[in-house]
Amino acid sequence: MASVFDVSEHILSQTGPISAMKLQKLVYYAQAWSLVWDERPLFDEKIEAWANGPVVPALYQRHRGSFLLEPRSIGGDPAALDERARETIAAVLDFYGDKSPQWLSDLTHLELPWRAARDGIPDGERGSHEIKQDELAEYYGSL
Repeated sequence: MASVFDVSEHILSQTGPISAMKLQKLVYYAQAWSLVWDERPLFDEKIEAWANGPVVPALYQRHRGSFLLEPRSIGGDPAALDERARETIAAVLDFYGDKSPQWLSDLTHLELPWRAARDGIPDGERGSHEIKQDELAEYYGSL
């Protein structure tokens, strides 16, 4: 299975430079839609419900301190993705790729997986509750 770093590098190879916030949201949606369409995760790393939306902590640790991320800045291997994974990511980029980082963050705040994981945490406060894969599959599969 590919890692979140492999997925991130593939996304960056398709988009060119993007903000760290936007990459985090695109990785999140790629994972969610892979669980629905392909019935499998793209990567095993966990996703947490942070104040500004879903974040993969392992990816955050890799890009921490960088606002703009360039292709080949994460250290993953896009060749680790199979054709099905690439097709899923392409569909996600077709729909979400032209959206601003703030728009994507706002969207995640409206959706149940992030809201449920943030239950009981005041707006703007730090939180690290995991957004589980089965919750992603159930919510996005119902749309």
